[in-house]
Amino acid sequence: MILQALTSLYEALAQKGEISKEGWSREKISFALSIDEEGNLLRVTPLFDTVDGPKGKTREVPQKMMVPAAVKRTSGAAANFLWDNSSYILGVSLKKGEDDAEREKQRNKDIKCFEACRELHHSMLDGMEYPAAKAVLNFLDKWEPQKAEENNLVAQYAKEILSGANMVFRFNGGYVHDDPQLASVWQKANAKQKDNIGQCLVTGALDEIQKTHPTIKGVQGAQSSGAALVSFNASAFCSYNKEQNQNAPVGKYAAFAYTTALNHLLKDRKNVHRIGDAAVVCWAENADKQYEDFAADLFFGDGDGDQSDEQWLSALQASVELLAKGLPCGELDLDPERKFYILGISPNAARLAVRFFYCDSFGNIVKNIKAHYDRLEIVRPSDDKYPMLPLWKLLSATNRTIKKKNDNGTNAERPYSEESGKNKDKRACSASVPLSPEYSEESGKNKDKPQNSAMAGAVARAVFSGGRYPASLLECTFLRIKAERNITRERAAIIKAYYLRNPNPNSPPQALTPTGNQHSTNIP
Repeated sequence: MILQALTSLYEALAQKGEISKEGWSREKISFALSIDEEGNLLRVTPLFDTVDGPKGKTREVPQKMMVPAAVKRTSGAAANFLWDNSSYILGVSLKKGEDDAEREKQRNKDIKCFEACRELHHSMLDGMEYPAAKAVLNFLDKWEPQKAEENNLVAQYAKEILSGANMVFRFNGGYVHDDPQLASVWQKANAKQKDNIGQCLVTGALDEIQKTHPTIKGVQGAQSSGAALVSFNASAFCSYNKEQNQNAPVGKYAAFAYTTALNHLLKDRKNVHRIGDAAVVCWAENADKQYEDFAADLFFGDGDGDQSDEQWLSALQASVELLAKGLPCGELDLDPERKFYILGISPNAARLAVRFFYCDSFGNIVKNIKAHYDRLEIVRPSDDKYPMLPLWKLLSATNRTIKKKNDNGTNAERPYSEESGKNKDKRACSASVPLSPEYSEESGKNKDKPQNSAMAGAVARAVFSGGRYPASLLECTFLRIKAERNITRERAAIIKAYYLRNPNPNSPPQALTPTGNQHSTNIP
């Protein structure tokens, strides 16, 4: 179901031209090497865009270009077609190491990378009577890596180029990888005779079954080089003498499609949300962006909206009322019948674990979340700027609170994050793993240990699906109250919502109202 949904998302994005085609990928490119037909280097052109950074500052970032898909590198040298970093294109990189032996080792490695690049391009372009192809081959044949750093054109950008920046070729004013003739060479190489044909579990079509799938990047806590969503890394997981991912046969097209779609979602940091240790992404059928933006505001409370803006909040609540009743919201172009997906994935070294996955109509999910907010409704302190308690703030209430003095001498409470021990903003706070508190009556001290993020995932599932809240949410809340002797709005709201959704015959009715009952004689 997950792979099918991601494959459908890829097809919708590809139809809109927002994602790379099979065999191509969008990569960060920092420089263009302009060459003539004889292979002479004419100029080096930096390719950077200026973007807004934090605190009103600007910074330069490499341009993103659609280029032939990057190869999956392990320990050996493997070159990319018509683009790569300085080790492959120029045969040189920054020489790191404390002694001459280490630097010489790096120099030899760069030479091997350059030779791999030259060999790849000869195997692809030999015999082509085409000026751009000849220009690239002539450049690779006459370029001398040993003299690269002495080249005046390279020297002016030496630090950036040799630090691993990616580069492409330019010929006669155009990028070589955009040339239709060379693009067709790459397409034909990708469409070569396939081996190991089988039926794909995702599409149902006959395709080349992949032993390994492309990696997923952008999940905090996973390997920076990428992690696998589907993998079989031990013989105990394999059956019928099948190797690796052939145990769950996914075709080449589907493997490319689902990983490309998921990487596309994770690249948009604005729409990656944190629940416990999980990175959460969501999308609508047909890849309509307005559903993701609405979800960021209503579901996660970390969108562009500001709850302190009464006009914005009123408009949001009006939209929620319509969608929860199954009526379309014409102003925001939201259809309650549109299928909507929410996926939470957690890091596990070189692999990813699915924390939760939920699919339903957008209207049903909004209705469940509205019911969740209704259960949380409770009297709000005057200095509380959140009329609707977002999920990240709710989970932070199960964390230890550190008391810090304000400038006026009063106590300022802030949620504790074990990662840094510092106050977090709303997006970072949601990333912190809730702590499972233990209170020692003997010592009177709190003993906080990181709790398994299963609780955070279970709470998210309950909110999205309208299911019962996990008992661990209530337990953590009670333990926090007991340890700190402090009942905050969030903790009181959790208790109220828990007993409204998980009825208990011993729970007094007056405890389940937004304002409580000051005349109650019930003493807990």
